[in-house]
Amino acid sequence: MTIDAVLIAGPTASGKSQLALALALRIGGAVINADSMQVYAEPRILTARPSDAEIARAPHLLYGHVSVHEPYSVGRYQIDAAAALAQARATDRTPIFVGGTGMYFGALTDGIAEMPPVPAAIRAATAQRRAELGPEAFFAELAARDPQTAAKLRASDTQRSLRAYEVLEATGRPLAWWQTQMGKPVLAGLTLARLVLSPPRAELNARIDARFDAMLEAGALEEAARLADLDPALPAAKILGRRELLAVRAGTMTLEDAARLAKIATRQYAKRQMTWFRGRMKEWEWVEGNGEVILKKLAPFSDTTRDHR
Repeated sequence: MTIDAVLIAGPTASGKSQLALALALRIGGAVINADSMQVYAEPRILTARPSDAEIARAPHLLYGHVSVHEPYSVGRYQIDAAAALAQARATDRTPIFVGGTGMYFGALTDGIAEMPPVPAAIRAATAQRRAELGPEAFFAELAARDPQTAAKLRASDTQRSLRAYEVLEATGRPLAWWQTQMGKPVLAGLTLARLVLSPPRAELNARIDARFDAMLEAGALEEAARLADLDPALPAAKILGRRELLAVRAGTMTLEDAARLAKIATRQYAKRQMTWFRGRMKEWEWVEGNGEVILKKLAPFSDTTRDHR
């Protein structure tokens, strides 16, 4: 059986990017990003984007192609992923989608709601409305108008609350309704190998800690300072470690405390990722163990993908 594409999901710091590269080198593949933070151009260190040396060894698509000042969405990712898929297949390379963003994988395999674009004037008016009312009152207003969507959110979910409100304003229909109108999945009709990496918790936590220490040595503090002016409503404002390191720059936190809290936040994020995977990817093939175990698990795909050598 020929495999048309490989999907590798896993929590942050699980080593999935290195595994995707190893597989790409083995089968002549193209690595395609499925991580919501690695799409951004400016924060290379904090998002652990592949290095120039790694990118030089095999094609890497959808990495660093968006500014942190843009409101990148799952809908836009679906469009970009379809283009990347076409690019990989046009060069006769097996697409290898890798990342930790569950909703991106959902766009690939299940499709997402095809919502009409929201005019810039409505986005601006919605943001102004929230600023005038405050987060709690704004959320209460949203809940009164779209209770089904609001039930899945919190007042502190700035981006999602704004999105729900502006979609309602622009279309006259609740976001919950639009989310039932699923579009065609990017990988519809293709034969897929779907893997979820599930390293032991202690090993993953150690990797998270070691990686953040390496980020600090590579200049993460300076990189965070360059991201100080981000609008808090933008997705990129949630980059792990940014908030803590900005506190160091502001003199309100020691570097030691910032590193400790950033590591804790990253561990918590990894836990949330695994919860998503368990709930939405039960039918995928789960791979436990260290990198060597996973590489052995990937080995059979070199015989079932097209020969690109």
